Parts: sequence; C-alpha cells; structure tokens
Amino acid sequence: MAFKNFKLETDADGIALVTWDIPGRSMNVLDETTITELNEIVKQTTADPAVKGVVVTSGKEAFSAGADLSMLEGMNRRYAELLKEKGEVIANQFVFDESRKSSLTFRAIETSGKPWVAAINGLALGGAFELTLSCHHRVAAENPKTRLGLPEVKVGLFPGAGGTQRVPRIVPPQEAMTLLLKGEAVDLNRAKALKLVDTVVPAADLIKTAKDWIKGGGKAVAPWDEKGFKLPGGPVFSKNGMMMFPAGNAIYRRETYDNYPAARAIMSCVYEGLLLEMDTALRVESRYFAKILRSKEAAAMIRSLFLSMQELNKGARRPTSVPPTKVKKLAVIGAGFMGASVGYVSARAGLEVVLIDRDQESADKGKAHAKSVIDDMVKKGRAKEADRDAILARITPTSDYAAIADCDLVIEAVFEDRKVKAETYAKAQQYLKPDAIFASNTSTLPITSLAEEFKDQGKFVGIHFFSPVEKMMLVEIILGKNTGDVALATALDYVRQIGKTPIVVNDSRGFFANRCVLRFTAEGLEMLMEGVPPAMIENTARMAGMPVGPLSLSDEVALDLVLKIMKATEADLGAQAVDQQQKKLMVEMVEKQGRFGRKNGKGFYDYPEKGKGQKSLWGELSSLQPKHLDPDALDIEELKQRFLVVQAVEAARTVEDHVITDPREADVGSILGFGFAPFTGGTLSYIDFMGTKKFVELCHKLEAKYGSRFTPPKLLEEMAAKGETFYGRFPPKKLVAAAA
Repeated sequence: MAFKNFKLETDADGIALVTWDIPGRSMNVLDETTITELNEIVKQTTADPAVKGVVVTSGKEAFSAGADLSMLEGMNRRYAELLKEKGEVIANQFVFDESRKSSLTFRAIETSGKPWVAAINGLALGGAFELTLSCHHRVAAENPKTRLGLPEVKVGLFPGAGGTQRVPRIVPPQEAMTLLLKGEAVDLNRAKALKLVDTVVPAADLIKTAKDWIKGGGKAVAPWDEKGFKLPGGPVFSKNGMMMFPAGNAIYRRETYDNYPAARAIMSCVYEGLLLEMDTALRVESRYFAKILRSKEAAAMIRSLFLSMQELNKGARRPTSVPPTKVKKLAVIGAGFMGASVGYVSARAGLEVVLIDRDQESADKGKAHAKSVIDDMVKKGRAKEADRDAILARITPTSDYAAIADCDLVIEAVFEDRKVKAETYAKAQQYLKPDAIFASNTSTLPITSLAEEFKDQGKFVGIHFFSPVEKMMLVEIILGKNTGDVALATALDYVRQIGKTPIVVNDSRGFFANRCVLRFTAEGLEMLMEGVPPAMIENTARMAGMPVGPLSLSDEVALDLVLKIMKATEADLGAQAVDQQQKKLMVEMVEKQGRFGRKNGKGFYDYPEKGKGQKSLWGELSSLQPKHLDPDALDIEELKQRFLVVQAVEAARTVEDHVITDPREADVGSILGFGFAPFTGGTLSYIDFMGTKKFVELCHKLEAKYGSRFTPPKLLEEMAAKGETFYGRFPPKKLVAAAA
C-alpha cells in the first residue's frame, strides 16, 4: 500500500524504516492523514512476519512540532453540529473516539510485539514527542537546536496521546509534573539525563544506531508492561508520593488560581493514571482530554495563541500589492533603555544598526546596554562569546545624524514629548534616502499628529515596542491617516525579521494596548482610592488571570512616566480627560515622595538591591488612602471582574472607534502585549465566550456601582440585542500569502 505522508522501506535484515515526510510542508504535523496512515503502518508491520523491527524517523529537518491544532478546532465545530443535531451522548462519543485515535495507535506500537525505535533528527514536540515515547527505544541525532517537550498546556490542552502516563513512568514525579504543567521543552542533554532519550549520536549514525539496537536484540516491551515494574518516584500512596501530590496541588493553585482546566486535568491524569495499569490509565487520560477539548478555555486559547498568532506571524495583514522588503540597515534615534533594546534585538536578528543619541557618551551607553544583555546570556550558557562579538559588531553608536543616510528604516525612540520628537524629525529628514521608511516608537501620542512634522507622511508609521523589548513578543504597528502601504509592509516585514508578532491598528491616543492596559492600572488606583487594601488589589488581579497586579505593573512602567502621560493627555484634551484624584496620587508619589517605580528602587513597592530578597509593598502606602475598607466585606469575584471587564469594554470601544479592525489582533495583542488573562483567549474572546448579552448586563451592573468607565459602547449594545459575537460580526480577513 502506498502512503501519502510516509515512506515505508524494509531492508535485507527485516527492519522497516518509516520516514515521515508530508509533501509540500516544511514541517511534519500530526493531522488526520498522518494518524490514519501511521495506524495502517502499525497494523501492516505487526502482521508481517518478515518485519523484525521498525525505525520511525522524519524526512524533514525536524522530527515534528506536533498536532495540527486546526484539526482539533474542526473537531470542536463538528461536536457543536452533532450536539445540535443528535444530542449530547452522540456528540460526546464523537469527541472521545476522534481524540483517542492517536493514543490507540501509539499503544498499538508499544504492544505490537515488534521493537520500535524513534530516530529523532530534530525538534519533537507535543503529539510527535508522544509518538517517540511510545517507541521501545529513542535515539537522537546530535543537534544543539533540538528540543523535546509537551507544550500543549500553553494552548489550553494537555498531552492526550499518552504523555501524562508515559512521562511520569520514565521521569521522577516532580520533574514529570514540571514538564507537563509548564510545557517547557528541554535540550538533548537534559532529555538524556531524564531518560526521555536513550542515546545521542552524530547525525550520520542516527539510522544505523537505531537499526543496530533492533539487531542487537532490543526488547519489544515497554518497562511498564513488564511484571514487577516500579514507578520512578514510588507508588502514589508511598511516603514520596504523599510528599509530592499534596504539595503539587498547592503549587498548581498558587500558579493558576484554578483558571486553567487543562492544568487541573494534568494533575488528575497523573494521579489517577499511576494507580492503574497502562491501558486503563490511557482511557482515563482520553476521557479527560475529550472533556478539556470541549472547554471554552481550550477553544479560546487554541484560536488566539495558535491559529490567530500563526496567521498574524505569516502576514495576514500585509498589503498584497507590495513586493517583499528586507531591512538591511536600521537606525534607532534615542539610545535610552527602549531604543538600545530595539537596537539589540535588531542586531541579534542580523541587521546592521546605527544607535544615535545627543552625544557620543549617551550613544555608547546604549551599546553598553546591549552588551550587558548578551553578557548575561553568555554567563547563563544561552549564547556563545562569538555570538556576542558578532552582535556587538553590528551596532554602531554615534551622535552624527548623517549616519542614517544609507538606512532602510529609521525608528525614533526619544522622550514622549512632542517638541523633542519634532526636533528629531527636523534633524533626521535631511539625511534620509528617498525610499527610507520612518517610524516612531511612541507609546501614546497619535501618529497622525506626529506625522504632521514629516514631509512625506506616506512613509511615516508607528512601530510601538513593549518593555522589556528582549522578552516581549508583541509589536504594535500604527497606521496614521496618511501612512502608505509600503510603510506598512516594511514595518511588518521588519517585525517578522526580528522574530516578533505584529498587530496592525489604526491611530488613536494610546492606540490599542495602552488604551486597555491603562484601564487596568487605573482600576487598581481607583481601588486604592476606594480604600481596598493594596495587597488585596494585587492578589485579586492575579486571581483574575493577570500576570502581575496593577500597582506592580505601574512600577514597571515607571510612575514618573505615568504622570508624564497624564499631564500630556491633560494638555491635549483638557482636565476632564484625566482622573484628578489619581493624578494627585501620582504627583504625591513622584514629585513629593520621589518614588518613580522599579527604576529607582521605590514606587508602590520597595525593591531590594539586586539578589537581596523580594520586593514588598511600600509600608506607608495605606497612609495615602483617603479611607480603608474592611477586606472581609469585599466581594472577591467582583474585584476580579472589574479588572477584566474594564479592559474588555475598552477593547470593544477600540473596535467601535475603528482602531481595531480584526478581532485576532485585539486578542493576540492583549495577551502578548499586557498579559490579559490567557485562559480567556483575549479581550474580545472574553466577551464572545461569556456572550455579549451577559457581558453587557455585567457592564451595566458595574456601571451603576462604579461609574461610566464600565459603560458599554453602542456597538456592544447593538451586538447584544442581536446575539452577535465579534468573530461573527467582524470575521477575520483571509490569510494572504506571506512575504518571503
């Protein structure tokens, strides 16, 4: 039988080589065809007496990145159809049967009676890694880039093809839980130490070594199928087990606040599965997997954190009329913390970078920042000295604006001050080459108004980075009223070059991300003024799913910058545009107390010297509160809702204002840009999965109690009346061919 995704060859020694090589794709994925064909190969090789053993490998550079999540999304759609047409029992059975196919196929490998060896030639993640775990032996080719792991929890799922059962039968329970719950991939050295791979050999010897293991009498029985098998951490009800699971449960709750059903299911699968023999344990895992696959959290996270993010990374919003562009040389004007960081990530991606500041000393400081970042990576073993030298060689610090003459893209990263920016544009324009694109990294000032200081507004665009640039994956590209397609395409291609995820938004004060996240920090200040205990503000924000509390985030942004933004907004729009009570608090913190945030070691928190303990809330903070509420009388759920609703309703306003035109960008942007509770799928998915009608009712309830910041926009009222969703009313634009 001929296969589409696999090549099957049996040599003279009776060893079958199964090569996974999906035509027309750069990476193998576990899709329906792959699973069906692999199942047939297992049956065929098991039944054929001439086959003495099987080696499975990949014809690509990597083994595989795992399952095709669009297949799982399609499964959910079919479930919804069956639920409507034939009822819950049949719909549930469909999900269970479909989601179990990989698990049954992998178990058939394990119990085939023929030795199977995984010859891992590169990256193996998710379901692909589960495939290797079901083999009786694992050989990996030497490759410093190879990573092995089970990242499913990051998209609201968990390993449902045996991963929760095989990993804790190979690896001690604490390490197993870390691998499963964090979803982090490990390199080959770590994988070998954990016995997740048995042998690491030169790439040229990979297949030979795999075959030799079979020829040398390799056993066709998994350890856990042998009599007398002992779990690496001892039985669940042993002393070690009882030390592990209660503590693990406490850590799970501390880290997730029970917001992630998949993480809870992992805990249950491991605990219950280790009490059972393998076949029953796998059936338990499959039942949990079918349940999680039907959860709104999994649907939301798969859509936003996998499908939408993939589409945006591939250029879903790129103008098709513009040929591919490539920035070879970049200038960054303003070598402060932000500008220096932009320069560093660009040089790291291979671009030549000119760092410009008012004098040579300031420019040199910018390059020194890049050096400190990569020096730290070298110290931790994440980079080599040769990498550092190459990156630093690509960064040229200078005070001479003439250095931008041969740059393809110029990014301005000076102070958030119109006058300073206008002076910068005046200096830079005389040196720009005719086809150069100019961008501003402003975080709040409208691009259209900044572009008025620029001769060719068609070549002016906003490229807004988030701090710290080295870690934050989102870049917001802002279109002014006159920004042209070439400027947009160049900005998108550049963001792709440096390995970040772009969202495209139309112009507005604060654009998208800052409009929403400033609502979050402002809500924290509002609670502070109401008399909510500061620790309670921070904790309920984290319970709601935010990565940090609003006071902590304000410190990270810098309180003097928050005050500067308030003053700039007030100067442009009038006193009514700013909460005067909050401004008074910021003036007290910044101008009277000299508390600027983390950058000077004191803000809402006190920060210890590096490496000398943890930050703690400033002891005098409560003395600035006009009143103090009894924490026992406060509604925890309502506090959590306020944090999420105030951001989501602002996101809805950005849609009404045409700042956001594609719901994918609001969702991906809110999670990557400011950590909006990932389990919701993002700000607009939070509304969609709650239901617009229910969300609007919640808005009105909070509006009556706390004010107009919770007032839903007319668009949302209209959608609620019609029962519409954002993804239904504003369907994402079809993905166009990505730029080369």
